[in-house]
This record gives sequence, C-alpha cells and structure tokens, in this order.
Amino acid sequence: MPSMFEKDIEPRCGYCQRGTPLDDGKVMCVKKGIVAASGSCRRFRYDPLKRVPPKPMTASFDRFKDEDFTL
Repeated sequence: MPSMFEKDIEPRCGYCQRGTPLDDGKVMCVKKGIVAASGSCRRFRYDPLKRVPPKPMTASFDRFKDEDFTL
C-alpha cells in the first residue's frame, strides 16, 4: 500500500496542485481545462493534502473464540 508522501506516486489530476476538484469526478485544471480526476499529464505536481487515502480494512474477529480473550 503506497504511503501519502511516497516519491513514486501515480500521477492523477485528482490530487494535482494545478487542479481544483469539481463534482461528478471532474477536475478543473489550470493547463488543460476540465478533465477527469483519474487522468494525468506531464505537468502533474503532487499535492498530498488533496489525496484521500483508502479506508483501512476493518478487523475481523470471527476466527477468535471467547477463550482467546481470557487470562
């Protein structure tokens, strides 16, 4: 799982410094106009504050029994 501040981030207009998010998955780019949030171009500049990391997985305690939690 990539970290938010990793150097080799996959370019996406959704978290570029030059883009402003619009509704329905579109981004207003200073250079290209209205583009898809999943698109990218060579002018990409990463802005970590625009990136929303994926939600963490929920823990599954189904495999444990009550005996596993007693001393």
